[in-house]
Amino acid sequence: MLDINALLAGELNLQHWQVQNVLALLDDGATIPFIARYRKERTGEMDDVTLRTLKERHEYLTELEDRKQTILASIKEQGKLTDELERRIVGCTQKTELEDLYLPYRPKRRTRATIARERGLEPLAIGIEEYDSPDAADVDLLALAAPFVDPTKEVPDAKAALQGAADIIAENIAEQADLRQTVRAMMLRDGTFVSRIKAEIPEGSTKFEMYRDFRAPVSSIAAHTMLALRRGEAEEVLSLFMEIEEDGVLSYLREKVVRRTSGAVADFKRTVVKDAYDRLMKFTLIGEVRFEKKQNADADSIRTFETNLRNLLLSAPAGMKPTLGIDPGFRTGCKFAVVDATSRFVEHATVYPTAGSADQRQKATMVLRDMIRRHNIELIAIGNGTAGRETEQFVAESLETLTSEEAKPTFVMVSEAGASVYSASETAGEEFPDLDVTIRGAISIARRLQDPLAELVKIDPKSIGVGQYQHDVDQRLLKKNLEETVESCVNYVGVDLNTASKELLGYVSGITPTLARNIVEYRNQNGPFASRETLLKVPKFGPKTFEQSAGFLRIRNGSNPLDNSAVHPERYPIVEVVAKDLGVPLSEITKVPDRIRSVDISKYVNDSVGLPTLRDVIAELEKPGRDPRAQFRYATFQEGVKEITDLKPDMELEGVVTNVANFGAFVDIGVHQDGLVHVSQLADRFVKDPKDVVSVGQVVKVRVVDVDVKLKRISLTMKKKGGHSPSPKRKSEAQSFSMDDLKAKFAK
Repeated sequence: MLDINALLAGELNLQHWQVQNVLALLDDGATIPFIARYRKERTGEMDDVTLRTLKERHEYLTELEDRKQTILASIKEQGKLTDELERRIVGCTQKTELEDLYLPYRPKRRTRATIARERGLEPLAIGIEEYDSPDAADVDLLALAAPFVDPTKEVPDAKAALQGAADIIAENIAEQADLRQTVRAMMLRDGTFVSRIKAEIPEGSTKFEMYRDFRAPVSSIAAHTMLALRRGEAEEVLSLFMEIEEDGVLSYLREKVVRRTSGAVADFKRTVVKDAYDRLMKFTLIGEVRFEKKQNADADSIRTFETNLRNLLLSAPAGMKPTLGIDPGFRTGCKFAVVDATSRFVEHATVYPTAGSADQRQKATMVLRDMIRRHNIELIAIGNGTAGRETEQFVAESLETLTSEEAKPTFVMVSEAGASVYSASETAGEEFPDLDVTIRGAISIARRLQDPLAELVKIDPKSIGVGQYQHDVDQRLLKKNLEETVESCVNYVGVDLNTASKELLGYVSGITPTLARNIVEYRNQNGPFASRETLLKVPKFGPKTFEQSAGFLRIRNGSNPLDNSAVHPERYPIVEVVAKDLGVPLSEITKVPDRIRSVDISKYVNDSVGLPTLRDVIAELEKPGRDPRAQFRYATFQEGVKEITDLKPDMELEGVVTNVANFGAFVDIGVHQDGLVHVSQLADRFVKDPKDVVSVGQVVKVRVVDVDVKLKRISLTMKKKGGHSPSPKRKSEAQSFSMDDLKAKFAK
């Protein structure tokens, strides 16, 4: 059988021992975050991306091996397993190749070829093949077929017998693995996807208008284009088909199948080849090519979603400070919600500053100022939805009324994406059973400013609005990859054990949702955890879970200063030795970074601890409990620019990237309508992948290129003024996205 470990080592450019160790750790129940962070010696310092790739490829190859055994048993039972066929099956590394080899032996419904075999025509097919040889004499095919005429078997004449033999030969040709693989490769290399909008749909009436008469090479079709075409097809707006220059395909097949150059048999075989391709190969292989391109598009789209989600989750936190969250509104008013420095909900109110009378606006100002004073508010988070800019202006004006002695809070526009989903969720209902959904939304807005990661993990990632065609891709794969992304982010940052929600704890390495709930219940009943070891008192929290999770959990002001670091408890003895050698009490070890940096870590290397782990330990002692996320920064929207009608060409603005797609980036500039920076406008150089230039949550400077108020279309550029303009074709493409188009390109 296939040596999976050796194959993985070769594919991923790893040593055999690395593969063996990682698989052993996974079999032992270790998680990817734990292996990446705390088992570097055993893996050769593999990062979590490589570890996940190794794990996924191992699962694929293991499934492949199981499938091989099933196929080998099936063919053997049929008495058709040859040494050569077995060798080829055993050597397969891809499922498509394996299924190609199995196709001739797969149990199938009755086909024209099986009916012909039932009528006793297989010997005729074999005889014709024997005459298809350069050394063989030509033959009268009707005479060759005459002995097989049998009206009782529904073979009334020689012509019918030849047709049956042709059906058998055609099926044999169509099921040859090598031929299928080559023709499939030709389609992938030379094929063209063609779409046309159905004639009954008027021009300019569909969001798929750009695909009315569209062509794209199969080999290079963009992921978002493939998904858009499939969606248009699913919605019965357009027809999608694939073209390929068939003369080349038929020429290849005839070269491989027809051995004679002339004569009746050669002519017969050429006709059979065309039938094999037209009837038995073309449409199934086109279907396989479409499926492969869909899989590639899914993978590309999901990777974009993962990158956007990671950047959003790892957005810089404003900090755990008393915060006022505001869910803006006109007629229904603005919902105020105060959370303290631990994210605990304190108070709420509803005011009417944006659509009420002057008295109501004055009353709202008084409520705002009163909340700021009583709760020492340092941050104000304003949702960026309806009435967001008007509320921002109200807050700015209200803060001007504070006295010079009073500290003015920082106010920030915060994305509301997913807030309404959270507000109506079971999670929000458990947290705030007595609060209206709009108040829950204001609380979420406040918390996501304090710590985006801690709050956004409560929301289904698909509801956050940073995906590309998320409802069109493989939902199982999407769910799996997004959950892994969230898990990676949570463990990268670390979690405060005494303030984390059960949702956040549920993403910590080794902790299941049930255990997360048990931790929160234990904390509620017994008060804050004083040490990591106390976790072992939590119901069902065993030694293995402790090993996998402890290093990612932080305890501020606990009994052991190392509990507020990423140093794993299994390495505490090393730190104790280092502290002793430095003559520093363990309780003070994190307070002497200069002395820590002078430590010669090589003398602490032993059989179980190597330099990678020791480097990590020392780095943690230098900056214990540090947050690896960037420093907080927010976009300042330009005063007087609140609506799309306020925009003018060449206007320079500051905004925040809300989404990144293959074709460009969407930027919130404070007018309730994201603008598009097409990929051709992202920089003064060629940009292949927008993710190389921008990321979700990034604050950027943009310039307005064009505004179409009617279509709600805003084209932006990040190029320097006076820089090279795109070609007319690219410029047209850059300006071809409206909100309707956005709905076609994203599913939110």
